[in-house]
Amino acid sequence: MKDLTKGNTLRLILGFAFPLAVGNIFQIFYNLVDTRIVGSFLGEDALAAVGSTSSLNNMIIGFLMGMTNGFAIITARYFGAKDEKGLRKSAAAAFSMGIVISVLFTIVSVLCLRPVLAALQTPENLIGQAYQYFKIILIGMTGAMLYNVCAGLFRAVGDSVTPLLFLIASTGVNIGLDLLFVCVFHLGVEGAAAATVISQALSFLACFVYMQKKYAMLRFGRADLMPDRELMREMLTIGISMGFMNSLINIGSVVLQRAINSLNDASYIVAHTAARKITEIFMLPFGVFGSAMATFCGQNLGAGKTDRIRRGLREVILITWAWCALTVLLSYTAVPYLVELITATKNKGIIDTASLYLQMDTMLYFVTAVICILRNAMQGIGDSVTPIISSFLELLCKFLVAVFLTPYWGYWAIIWSEPVSWVIMIIPLLVNAYRNPVLHYRRRQADSV
Repeated sequence: MKDLTKGNTLRLILGFAFPLAVGNIFQIFYNLVDTRIVGSFLGEDALAAVGSTSSLNNMIIGFLMGMTNGFAIITARYFGAKDEKGLRKSAAAAFSMGIVISVLFTIVSVLCLRPVLAALQTPENLIGQAYQYFKIILIGMTGAMLYNVCAGLFRAVGDSVTPLLFLIASTGVNIGLDLLFVCVFHLGVEGAAAATVISQALSFLACFVYMQKKYAMLRFGRADLMPDRELMREMLTIGISMGFMNSLINIGSVVLQRAINSLNDASYIVAHTAARKITEIFMLPFGVFGSAMATFCGQNLGAGKTDRIRRGLREVILITWAWCALTVLLSYTAVPYLVELITATKNKGIIDTASLYLQMDTMLYFVTAVICILRNAMQGIGDSVTPIISSFLELLCKFLVAVFLTPYWGYWAIIWSEPVSWVIMIIPLLVNAYRNPVLHYRRRQADSV
C-alpha cells in the first residue's frame, strides 16, 4: 500500500507510475510478439484480419477498462479518507457490477459482431478470420474485466506493484500459449485469441485469491455485497464517464479503421496496424501518468489536500513533454526498423506508410500529453462531464475525416485526423482547468479571499 497524500509529490507519483509503466511495457511487448507470431506463421492476410479488429477491440475493452478505473477512483477516495467500511463496500460493488456489465456486453457484442465487421467494410478475404478471432476475444471479456477490477483496487490503495507481477506472469503464459496453439497445434488466429483469453482468466483468478489473502481492507463479505444505491450510483457515474471517455476515443479509431478498410488495400491495414503498435509504445507515458494522476487526485481529494493535486499536475506535464521531444527524434530515426521488426515484412510501401504516419503525429504529442493527464485528473476530482465533451470532439473530427476527406486524400487524411482533433479537443479541458479552483492555483487564491 502507498499513501499518496503525504511526502514529496513528484517522487510519490514517479514511484507509483513506474510499475504501471513496466506493466504496460509487458502488455505492449506481448501484443508485439503476438503480431510477430501471426505475421510470421500465418501470413500478412491473417495479420491484416487481426489488425482490422484492433480498433473495435480497443473500443469495447477500453470502455470496460475505463469503467473499472472509474470504480477504483471511488475506492481511492475512501482510502484517502481512511474509511475501511467504504473500501470494502466499493470493492464488492466493483466486482458485482463488473460481472453483470461484462456479461451483458459479451452477449450483445457477439450477436452483433458479423454485421459490425461488414459495416466496417472489412475486406471479404479477411472477414472470416477476423470474425473467428474476435468472437473468442469477446467470449473471454469477463475475465479481462475482472482482472482490471482487481488491478484497479490494488492501485486505489497505492499498490501498483502487485498488478505488475501478475501481468508479467500473464504475459509469459500468453506468449507460451501463443506459440503452442499457433505454431504447434496450428489453430490459426483462433489459437492466438484463445491464448489471450486463457491467460487473462488465469491472471484474474490469481489476483483475486491474492487480494483476499493479503488485503483485509478489501476483503468483502456477504453484508458488503448488499446493494448500496448511492454508492453504486456514484461508482457508475464516474465509471460510465471514464468508459465513455475511452470508448468515444476508440469509436473514432473504429471510424478511421472503416475508412482505411475502404481503401481496399491490405498493405494500408498492415501499415496502420504496425503504426498503432508503435504509437502505443510512444504514448505509454501519457496513459501511465494519466492513471497515476487519477489515483493521486482521488486520494488527495479524499484527504482535502488540493494543493498537492495542482503541484503534481504541473510536475507530471513537464516530464511528459521531455518524452514527447524524444519521440519526435525516434520517429525520424528508429521507426522504419521497428515497423519491419513488428510486421516481419520487407515491403517498402508498408514501412514507408507506417513511418510517415508517426513522423507527422509525433509533432503534436505535446498536446496529447496534456489531454491525457488533464482528463484523468478531472475524473479524479469528480468532473465527469468535461472529459466526455473533449472525447466527443475527437470522435466528431475523426468522423468528418473518414466520411468527407478520406475518399479524396486517401491515407493522408488518416494521418492528419488525430493531430487536428487533438488541437480541438484540448480547448474545453484548458478552459475547465482554468475555471476549476482545485486545478487552478490563482483561482483557488481568489476564491479563498
